[in-house]
Amino acid sequence: MDSGVSSESVLFVIYLVAITAEAMSGALAAGRRNMDIFGVATIAFVTALGGGTIRDLILGHFPIGWTQHPEYVYLVISAGLLTTVVASFMHSLKRVFLVLDAMGLVAFSLIGCSIALTMGYPVIVVIMSGMMTGIFGGILRDVLCNQVPVVFRRELYASVSLAVCVLFLCLREFGVSTDLNLAISFIGGLTLRISAIWGGWKLPTFSYQQRWE
Repeated sequence: MDSGVSSESVLFVIYLVAITAEAMSGALAAGRRNMDIFGVATIAFVTALGGGTIRDLILGHFPIGWTQHPEYVYLVISAGLLTTVVASFMHSLKRVFLVLDAMGLVAFSLIGCSIALTMGYPVIVVIMSGMMTGIFGGILRDVLCNQVPVVFRRELYASVSLAVCVLFLCLREFGVSTDLNLAISFIGGLTLRISAIWGGWKLPTFSYQQRWE
């Protein structure tokens, strides 16, 4: 765009908001497990930046993003530690955090796709890159907190990331400009995720209780 703000710039701002919100959610998860301050900072960092780190390691995308932007580390650790002070007031902000988390999921997914595309990876790897960026931080948080990852057992989450990645690539294939593509994909993904939260939409679950003798 010659004037105004590009979608990439908006996506970057959303990314900063998202990693802050994810760091705070990680800190709350650590608090529910009665972790010390070091544990809180670690879980906050892993939740916010873990997905992108795993993506970069798997794709060979070096240097890893946050190593070149230490301000991201300061931001997420500060957000995590701040959460320990204001945690008692955060229950009333639950809906706000759900929206911020949804924005983060979509933004992370689009960023992951874009990075894999610039590296020339095939479509399936691009999609997996987007999903890794979108959901792996939450998976690492839950595994370190010794619980089944939320992304596998609640409203549509990982599938939203998948839908966003596919939509982004389809629009790109049809020649839609990058800014318009990002805007459409972001709004579409955000709408899907929020609708899933409010409507309680879930994928079918598999339950197997029989024991092997």
